[in-house]
Amino acid sequence: MEIVKTITIGDYVAHDFRTAAIFSKHGIDFCCKGQRTLEEVCNKKDINEAELVAELNAVLATKNDSGIDFNSWPLDVLTDYIEKNHHRFVEEKTPILLQYLDKLCNVHGNNHPELFEINELFKGCAEELARHMKKEELILFPYVKEMMNATKSHGSIEEPQFKTIKNPIDVMMHDHDHEGERFRKISALTNNYSPPEDACNTYRVTYAMLEEFEQDLHKHIHLESNILFPKAKALEKFFSTEE
Repeated sequence: MEIVKTITIGDYVAHDFRTAAIFSKHGIDFCCKGQRTLEEVCNKKDINEAELVAELNAVLATKNDSGIDFNSWPLDVLTDYIEKNHHRFVEEKTPILLQYLDKLCNVHGNNHPELFEINELFKGCAEELARHMKKEELILFPYVKEMMNATKSHGSIEEPQFKTIKNPIDVMMHDHDHEGERFRKISALTNNYSPPEDACNTYRVTYAMLEEFEQDLHKHIHLESNILFPKAKALEKFFSTEE
């Protein structure tokens, strides 16, 4: 992939997810703010653009045997993957984290009052993500699959109740921005998930799980914001030009 200043951060990660590690190292948000160009982000964060490009080139020049090329997947396969992996991850980890955070507040809250804010932030995240995922599973993903089925059968699609897929996608993107910001606050409050010296095992496990949750959320948002959503909008536009 040629490094071009007008290509967005999300484009790089969509092309080769290994570049995400480079962006993360420099504190560059590749999921919620993936629509920025290299030039924009380097100017804003005072990063040497030439050095960043060199790091990206080094990654892109090496053969990627272990990475998964999500960008080449059919959209219906991608929606199933997101639901069965990332949605299920959230559903499995959320109740455990809620339980652990409540326990930490009860046991360590007096000495570490930041735990109460972390707990409230994660509770808000859990509630919003549950609603977000349900809207995807009941509204957005089925429409994507309907378009894919029509593509395979050379059929047509009816106009959805939401008129155009851009409308639910705009809502999903707003949710992504909100949850990304919420986890930036959690990361700051936990000192990048570094437990204090007096932390018990539950404390350490909870911080490790929060970090794992954020990393999975980044991948989840990346797959939707940088790959699924743009391609779904382009597919719908194809049907509108066919009519």
